[in-house]
Amino acid sequence: MPRTGENIYKRKDGRWEGRYIKERVDGKARYGAVYARSYKEVKEKLELVKKELAARKPTEAMAGKVADIGSRWLSEMAATLKKSSANKYEDILRLYIFPEFGEEELSEITNQRIITFAADLLSGGGAKKQGLSQATVAEILSAMNGIRIYAMKMDLTVAYSTECVSLKREQNDIRVFSLDEEEQLLDYLRKNLDLPALGIIVCLYTGIRIGELCAMKWDDINLTEKRMHVSRTMQRLRVDTAAGKRTEVKILEPKSSCSVRVIPLPDVIVGLLEKFHTPGAFLLTGDDRRYVEPRTMQNRFKKMLSACGIQDANFHATRHTFATRCIELGFDIKSLSEILGHASVSITMNRYVHPTMALKTENMNRFSSLFAVK
Repeated sequence: MPRTGENIYKRKDGRWEGRYIKERVDGKARYGAVYARSYKEVKEKLELVKKELAARKPTEAMAGKVADIGSRWLSEMAATLKKSSANKYEDILRLYIFPEFGEEELSEITNQRIITFAADLLSGGGAKKQGLSQATVAEILSAMNGIRIYAMKMDLTVAYSTECVSLKREQNDIRVFSLDEEEQLLDYLRKNLDLPALGIIVCLYTGIRIGELCAMKWDDINLTEKRMHVSRTMQRLRVDTAAGKRTEVKILEPKSSCSVRVIPLPDVIVGLLEKFHTPGAFLLTGDDRRYVEPRTMQNRFKKMLSACGIQDANFHATRHTFATRCIELGFDIKSLSEILGHASVSITMNRYVHPTMALKTENMNRFSSLFAVK
């Protein structure tokens, strides 16, 4: 066992060995070693070698421009990230971090610069200088922190910490269809029933995401057992080609392992699904090669809302509405969390479950039955 924090070991041959970092290549440490017959002697040798290395490269610890270190950080991170996440961080570096700090040394950036940077993004960031949301600024600072940690692992000097900025996460208004709106929408969809309309009905009764719907094939639906297997999602992603950057539609694994799930189908939609069942085909097209991508489905959804006189909403409102209806019906939260594909019950409660005023009123009125008025 090494002496705590010293990297000094006693070998089987009786000698003591002290290990030290000779250099770092692509962020990985390469070690050297010194040997002696006693712990005291090897410790002295180790300290001497470290001093020699420091004297040989007196300015190395100060080197490291943000653009260089940031590019290397993202290059290594990309191997463990989904393509969509890698694209997001690439945009953050290109649009915000490199223009502000790219040519500066990490050792020169102070906490005050980070505070000012965040304030400027909030007040005038964005293509139209409209100011960025706190959530977006938090993601930018997260990238800055990633660069900081990566640089420190390479023994570079970093003078800032993103903890100097405190951001309050905004609670976005969540669109949930009222019972009347949902009934109105379902009535319109049934009267104009085609595969896209059927897809929206499926989302209202299962809470699946738009990408999961677009990637769904009829083979994922077992009508005999009344179950739906969710194992893929569809996204349009930026890709690099010989001709430059462009976008392509990709069918990928869902956002997390928890998103791979089996959802029981309610009887009310099984009969509708049976009418359209086409083995091997995409659910939304009835064709095994042709698909409907998420942004096209989003546009169709908005047109349907307009056609039946419902206030505008994003497709994700179907998921919010499903979760809210489930809570109103008294669903077990753990079951609902697994149906939605969440990693924890707290995500379900905090992000998707939005009790209506009617439900709040009903719950409050339960106090009336506790005490008799005298």
